[in-house]
Amino acid sequence: MEDFANDDNCLAPRRTAKRPLLGLTILLVEDSRYFADAVRLLAIRSGARLRRADCLESARKHIRIYRPDVVIVDMGLPDGSGLDFIKEMAAIGQAAPSVIAMSGADDLRGDAIASGAAQFIEKPFFDLAGFQQTVLSVLDVAEKSAAFVPRVAGNAVEPDADAYHEDLRDIAEMMDAAMVRADQEVLQYTAQFLQSVARVAHDQELMDIATRFGARLTGQGWQNIGQEVQHMLRGRLAAVPA
Repeated sequence: MEDFANDDNCLAPRRTAKRPLLGLTILLVEDSRYFADAVRLLAIRSGARLRRADCLESARKHIRIYRPDVVIVDMGLPDGSGLDFIKEMAAIGQAAPSVIAMSGADDLRGDAIASGAAQFIEKPFFDLAGFQQTVLSVLDVAEKSAAFVPRVAGNAVEPDADAYHEDLRDIAEMMDAAMVRADQEVLQYTAQFLQSVARVAHDQELMDIATRFGARLTGQGWQNIGQEVQHMLRGRLAAVPA
């Protein structure tokens, strides 16, 4: 569990137009370090405290101990679907935090809302105004900042490239092991994870081959495309400055 705290919360607890989320705690359930860094920056600039869980198990442990104001949960996680977690939150009732679902696949919007999510946001998102408005939209009226004035769209954050490279290293390691074992379940998750990370990084070439690999896993020839993915990952990582 990672805690991205905004130290200024202790100094200025009253929300302002510039920091309309001051005092809120957001739990982000997201497996990508790269995209988590983008949300971290959005939260800090909005005044919120962000905690991150990288899988459903970690998120469930967090919820048993803490009670965030808002949960932002990805649909595709290493140990299951974010839809399951959304349903679990809905079952808690009125005491549950507000849930925002997110995915790079917009066709999951209906399922997310039907499962109990208050909002759905398509990944990637980097715009500060859009992030603030989405979070505020799921809060009770009493919790919303009367001083909030939507910012002009285009005030975006840029996540740390090192986090992207860490994601690629994790994916490469998972894929190397799963290719040897021909572990279809892990390879399917790896393809989805790589596609999501590449989309956030605007790496179209990597996203395309990850999509092809995921689609081919159920048929013949997946090993050849898998080797292409491995080769491309090695190339990306070899180009990272030491």
